[in-house]
Amino acid sequence: MSDDNKETTGRSGPGEDGRRERVIGTPSPAREKALLAEDDISAPAGVGEQLDEASMKRAERIVATFFLIAFAASVGFIAYFIGWSGRDGGMHGVTRTRESNFWLGGLMALSFLALAIGVTIWVRRLMTSKPIVQERHEMAADEETKAAFTEDFLEGAQDSGITKRPLLRRTLLLAAAPLGLAPLVLLRDLGPLPEKRLRHTYWAEAVEKAKSEGKKGVRLVVDGTNKPLKVSDFASPGSMITVLPEGIEEEVPEDQVLTQNAKAVTILLNIPADQFKPAKGRENWHINGIVAYSKVCTHVGCPAALYEQTTHHILCPCHQSTFDATEAAKVIFGPAARPLPQLPLAVEDGYIVATSDYHEPVGPSFWERG
Repeated sequence: MSDDNKETTGRSGPGEDGRRERVIGTPSPAREKALLAEDDISAPAGVGEQLDEASMKRAERIVATFFLIAFAASVGFIAYFIGWSGRDGGMHGVTRTRESNFWLGGLMALSFLALAIGVTIWVRRLMTSKPIVQERHEMAADEETKAAFTEDFLEGAQDSGITKRPLLRRTLLLAAAPLGLAPLVLLRDLGPLPEKRLRHTYWAEAVEKAKSEGKKGVRLVVDGTNKPLKVSDFASPGSMITVLPEGIEEEVPEDQVLTQNAKAVTILLNIPADQFKPAKGRENWHINGIVAYSKVCTHVGCPAALYEQTTHHILCPCHQSTFDATEAAKVIFGPAARPLPQLPLAVEDGYIVATSDYHEPVGPSFWERG
């Protein structure tokens, strides 16, 4: 190597374009520059100069403020859930669902956000930022290692300020306490259990009322128009329509209409008579292939509203449970545990009528345990 080359590698100087060139082996000038401003609230306390006690007290008050905000938001979440959301149907009604979602989601998000900001400032401003090296050893620790761990743990606790800063410790516990109670409060949405409510629908009341008036049964009306359905109106094989018992809109109290409709909603199918296979004891439950099944899937209660005309399969779009409409809606695919309940039908004065309620509970199978 020439003397010129040796001289070049031992120093740094301006290049041809006037800029200083970094020589191999010299330290980077970037190490001499601070990446974070000393007065930056997000800068760790161990970077640059150590903060004085006044600055640390200020950061402590900021952290405590965020913890108090988290506590207030959590308490607001619980209070709204128990109190205001229970009025006028609350989140269990249709009219106030959007309002409930807005307040519950906003308060919970604010609580988690304030807690996260407080912890972040605590770590970055009140804890030292020094490198920690963890060596790998045998899984079984000896007494010396255990003692070292205990010492490091106590040192870390002391360094974090959790022991010497009671304001932070108390406000952190205060902020976290309601968050621990929130899941218990949300258990309210799992109940109450329906018990025997799904074993009977409005079909039973409507049929009983019709028979008390000397009729054979209650007429089926088209959902949406409330028009009574004649056999001649439903004469095309492969058809499907959603029906309800006549009078449900007029007889049921307004605050219960949605619930009663949800239980009584029924699909009416017209299956070619030569392909229909009535179950034993249900030979008279259909009208030349016109058959009625509950629209509520027996898996988790989704509407089984899809019908394949070529295969005569009823499908639930939620979890792909499939029922054979030609054989008492038995399950042929999917997670549903039992067939769709069937509604007994008859003809009176040309109209399709139901002669009784469903003989099985409607809806998900697990409710039968109640």
